[in-house]
Amino acid sequence: MLVARVRDRRRYEPRDTLTSLMLGFGSTIAGALSAGAVYALALWVWRFRLFDIGWQWYWFVVAFVLDDLAYYVFHRSAHRVRWFWASHVIHHSSQHYNLSTALRQTWTGFFSLAFLFRLPLFLIGFPPAMVFFVAGVNLVYQFWIHTEVIGRMPRWFEAVMNTPSHHRVHHATNPRYLDRNYAGVFIVWDRLFGTFTPELAEDRPRYGIVHQLGSFNLGWAAFHEWIGIARDLRAAPWRAKPGYLLGPPGWSHDGSRDTSETLRAAWQARQTPFGNAPAVHFEAAPARSPTRPPPSVS
Repeated sequence: MLVARVRDRRRYEPRDTLTSLMLGFGSTIAGALSAGAVYALALWVWRFRLFDIGWQWYWFVVAFVLDDLAYYVFHRSAHRVRWFWASHVIHHSSQHYNLSTALRQTWTGFFSLAFLFRLPLFLIGFPPAMVFFVAGVNLVYQFWIHTEVIGRMPRWFEAVMNTPSHHRVHHATNPRYLDRNYAGVFIVWDRLFGTFTPELAEDRPRYGIVHQLGSFNLGWAAFHEWIGIARDLRAAPWRAKPGYLLGPPGWSHDGSRDTSETLRAAWQARQTPFGNAPAVHFEAAPARSPTRPPPSVS
């Protein structure tokens, strides 16, 4: 905060920072309350493990890489499935991007079943304590990338690791950047699965969510998307109700709302004078024989 105050004091807003800190505090309490249940479930799944994996140092490395892949799958799902988004949206709800934003974490992760994405690691045979340790290292790594103070890291680092530049893209609401760069530690997952987009100087990230909170109310920040889901489920026809739970954020049964795909498509259409219409090629009509009458039209 002191560095930002010297370089650009707009990077921190007192009420926004306080909201982030309180959301982080609440998330810590929620995590402590649910930790026992999650660990017990992990131990139960581990009983059915396929392999007995020991505590040698190299298994920590393997666990760290596989856990980061599991995080990528979770993170991508958290943006593509509204049920998971309802918990994850809290982390994206700040219109500022600084280290306090990293602490803006969910209160409802246990309720949304986010822990399910790590269960395959226990089934493989990684001890739960090992997995939770590397998951903690993963989370700590992601703290420092929530900053605008750092521009770009060395090229080799940017090619492999998640960086402030890559993660600014992830937090941006610019149509170009929506639902991109899901990485936790290794940006290679995004490059491999086609979800990587670089940060461009000519398209500076704008932060927050598509429909901004418009409030620093702590309860609204923590639960607003769950409230939105409840309202949609109550109003929607029966056949459409699953879509409001499992469809992407912004999905609606009548097409009246925008998803990240429709927002990006509309933006792309504005990039060319004639939108996305395919080019039309005109060819000269073949000359008719002077002795043959033109075809009749019935």
